[in-house]
Amino acid sequence: MQPDLSIVIPVLNEEKNIYQLYLQLKTVLKTFPLTSEIIFVDDGSKDNTANIAARISLTDKTARLIELRAHFGKSDALSAGFREAQGKVIITIDGDLQDDPQEIPRFVDKINQGFDLVSGWKYERKDSLSKTLPSKLFNSLVRIITGIRIHDTNCGYKAYTRELAKNIKVYGELHRYIPVLAHWKGYKIGEIKVDHHPRKHGKSKYGFSRMLKGFIDLITVAYLTTYMEKPLHLFGLAGGILFAGGFASGIYLTYLWLIDVIIWNRPLLMLSVLLLVLGVQFFFTGLLAEMIVSFNKKNDEEIDKKIKN
Repeated sequence: MQPDLSIVIPVLNEEKNIYQLYLQLKTVLKTFPLTSEIIFVDDGSKDNTANIAARISLTDKTARLIELRAHFGKSDALSAGFREAQGKVIITIDGDLQDDPQEIPRFVDKINQGFDLVSGWKYERKDSLSKTLPSKLFNSLVRIITGIRIHDTNCGYKAYTRELAKNIKVYGELHRYIPVLAHWKGYKIGEIKVDHHPRKHGKSKYGFSRMLKGFIDLITVAYLTTYMEKPLHLFGLAGGILFAGGFASGIYLTYLWLIDVIIWNRPLLMLSVLLLVLGVQFFFTGLLAEMIVSFNKKNDEEIDKKIKN
């Protein structure tokens, strides 16, 4: 029988938190008029996390454990959980006890209002300044670049319709940008404020290296959602700026040459030639990418015509 609700919990070295989280979830779910399942996804933990989750699954038929062969990252853990989840609504919650399971009914109510994805907003975040300040700056940057008005795109506490969870593809650090990817695909995105608790056990998985990877993936998301269908707009703009810089430098050097100033030993001459060449290369790269996109669209249309209705 298909459950109404799936709780997907990606975990990494959370042996002191996982059982307490399970008890909190069961307390909430017992009072909730929906059938449910709990899916732990162990992302290559080095402690006793997987064993505790396995024991839970042996005593509770509504709980399951998915073990990844190694530590592949949160995106792969979420993808594995989405693939196995059977619920009509899928909730993702972190395994560190900082998210409050009491918020689950509010997530479900918001989904029932017609939203495809509801993201949590840790309005009063109980973390150190070394985490909250970079997070605020990063989320502001995401809003500026993507135009999505979500305050906390990286919050792991989210609710999804089954359709969205099954169709969204995440890899690398793209789990941070699921609301952006979902919005790009035309899904309706919402947000609710959620309670947030300080971490009692274990260590945060967030660090500078993850922030750097997240920024690189932000560039990827910006390209996929803004320029994927019109690559010439991006490469053409960059090429035009480079070419204009090279052309302006060339005009200036020509003026110097006309008034008998030696220019062959000036670094600006090499820079001017370099900018001109790069500008042309960027433009033709964009043109080639535009041709590939156009070809793929035309090929899809031809295939559609060959399919018998």
